Amino acid sequence: MTKRIFLTVVDSFGIGGADDAERFGDLGSNTLQAIEKSEYFKCDNLKKLGLKNIDGLSGGISHPIASYARLKELSNGKDTTLGHWEIAGVISSDPLPTYPNGFPSEIITEFERRIGTKTLCNKAYSGTEVIKDYGAEHIKTGYPIVYTSQDSVFQIACHDGVVSVETLYNYCKIARELLVGKYSVGRVIARPFTADYPYVRTGYRKDFSLLPPQKTMLDKLSESGYDVISVGKIYDIFAGQGITKSYKTKSNAEGYRKAMQLLDEDFKGLCFINFVDFDSVYGHRNDVSGYAREIARFDEFLGKFVNGLNDDDMLIVTADHGCDPSTPSTDHSREDVPCLIYQNGRDIKNLGTIYGFNYISTVILKEFNL
Repeated sequence: MTKRIFLTVVDSFGIGGADDAERFGDLGSNTLQAIEKSEYFKCDNLKKLGLKNIDGLSGGISHPIASYARLKELSNGKDTTLGHWEIAGVISSDPLPTYPNGFPSEIITEFERRIGTKTLCNKAYSGTEVIKDYGAEHIKTGYPIVYTSQDSVFQIACHDGVVSVETLYNYCKIARELLVGKYSVGRVIARPFTADYPYVRTGYRKDFSLLPPQKTMLDKLSESGYDVISVGKIYDIFAGQGITKSYKTKSNAEGYRKAMQLLDEDFKGLCFINFVDFDSVYGHRNDVSGYAREIARFDEFLGKFVNGLNDDDMLIVTADHGCDPSTPSTDHSREDVPCLIYQNGRDIKNLGTIYGFNYISTVILKEFNL
């Protein structure tokens, strides 16, 4: 009987091949294919778990130690929120609103009224470039930098020497209260930065997400008395709903350390982990080599983690979308994702191609007889 399940999301680790990629402007995008061309790419432990045996991939091994599948997203999007919601059992047929030309004046005007100051930018922008271009004016005026992307996000950047992180979080809470109904973006994101030009984003990012529209597996587990532990930005993505304990991390490295520590923690239920650097640090910055290096670090961690699992532990490795760092776009890409399911003594199967990330929630709830 399974006692603990560790569900790890390698944020943005797509494997290409989405049937509807063209509709999202992502025809040909393939995050895995892009990074495995790098000299820094290494995935020995992922291959051991069956990554390269997945339908449509090459280079598999004769006897992988885990079951494996290719998962196709059913929700109408390619963002973090919908991807994680679907993993947790909620399929979203309606896309979250996006604002590639900036937010409408009625939103910005009301936001400025509520926070008591003007804002800067209001455009779709790269997070690193926007602070380079607007940082000096922000420091001079104190006006927060508001920007978006092709994803459903309202992002606010402030220098921590001008606007405290606590005040920035309060700005985000106000924006979250404002962005409802037809303006319900998936996430309001605090983006504090520091230092002198060209500035550096700090580790105090915080996401203020929409509540899922219905109960997720997190709710079902916690309501049934199981532990639901989040590591990384999982708590933020689900706005804390259904989570019994949370550990915030500022980097993948910190996430790896916390995951290893949790191997020694006695709990019964789910540990849900997000490793965000793949997406935020490498994918969105079109850093192929950096992404490849981080996969190699994750792979090294994975080998140690698997060796530390008990016989009544289960490990699931998956992703929430793609973010091909080799394309001109710096945004997420509509891609299929891997699903690797490991438990010592468990029958090993090629699960084939499955429609719906929610397959993962079905597996988890079944393990706990829910």
